[in-house]
Amino acid sequence: MANQESLVPLKSLLFCFHASNTIIVSFLPLYLQFKGLSGTEIGLVLAIGPLASIFAQPFWGYMSDKYRTVKRILMICLIGLLVSSVIFFQMNSLIAILGMAAIFYFFISPIGALGDSLAQRRADALGKSFGTIRTWGSIGFAISSLVVGEILARTGIQYMIWPYLFFGLACLAMCFTLVDVPTKSQKSIQLKDVKLLIQNPPFIIFLFLVMFITITHRTSDSFIGIYIAQLGGGEGLIGISWFLGVASEALVFALAGFWFRKFPPLIFIIIAGLLYSVRWYMYAVFDDPALIVAFQFLHGLTFGVFYLSAFQYVTRLIPENLQATGHLVFVSVFFGLSGIIGSLGGGALIDSAGGGFLYGCMGTLAFIGAILLLIYHVLPFGKETKQKKMKVSS
Repeated sequence: MANQESLVPLKSLLFCFHASNTIIVSFLPLYLQFKGLSGTEIGLVLAIGPLASIFAQPFWGYMSDKYRTVKRILMICLIGLLVSSVIFFQMNSLIAILGMAAIFYFFISPIGALGDSLAQRRADALGKSFGTIRTWGSIGFAISSLVVGEILARTGIQYMIWPYLFFGLACLAMCFTLVDVPTKSQKSIQLKDVKLLIQNPPFIIFLFLVMFITITHRTSDSFIGIYIAQLGGGEGLIGISWFLGVASEALVFALAGFWFRKFPPLIFIIIAGLLYSVRWYMYAVFDDPALIVAFQFLHGLTFGVFYLSAFQYVTRLIPENLQATGHLVFVSVFFGLSGIIGSLGGGALIDSAGGGFLYGCMGTLAFIGAILLLIYHVLPFGKETKQKKMKVSS
């Protein structure tokens, strides 16, 4: 019973963090537009976050594995998030915004991945589905996108800091009651141990190939709000679009126990990549903002399936005592490196050619990624037996 009860703080943390994160993901581009920044400048600011996360996520993941705690690292990051966010939202010039964005994202970027890493460990320890725990993050994201979108439509985008601080403080409160899951190994890892990840070919190749898909996802995260606004939609409609998308994601996560074990994770990743391609082409073809919002239900069948499957696949590729580091390296590629490319490239394309052309390019890139992953699957590196050998040899 105690084990069951200990999941409540973790689910609450995931709910509150992703509720706060939706404010950044969904409305920060519009907030920066309100500050007077152009599409290219917004892309530059949004690229700072992924750039910071490339360094922050492996660093905090390593610290978590070294000191064998996720809880304490989460508390440090949440305190840093609260302090830096207050300063970040006061900045007006581009240089000042860029500088504070780097500090802000250094603390915010590892929180979601650390929460997911802890959820994966708790799920394994209790014999539960990771998706049934992670779904609470999606529920928080969905509810926040709908409620906060409506609030900002009534009060103005300039007041987005207040709901953000509310959820940030709630995260910190929940963190005090979290239950850590220590690794079986009592030995503290050293910096040299991280080379085991670099020397794992399936892991490195997989990270490279999924970037073709994750770049498109991160591009849409950055510019879906501006695209809907270009087509005539307002903040309320943008909030609804995120609600529909993440509600479908929560449903996919919640039902993971029923569908996830039907096929190997890599098969689901390939299917999700193909669905991403179809989704982006649909966004490119139709120019009615209401239709774009309606198509957001495909978010669950793309991101929901992709992220859950990829997170599980990466877990199988990395040593047990490097779980947090490996997870955050994966997330730094997904939300970091891919985010930089997506923000800079997407900002330039949406300024020069418009949102329709941008989404058409994204559809082609996702299709290429799915085909490359299919080739990877039929090669030795993509086989389950090869994964196990590489993990044991490390």
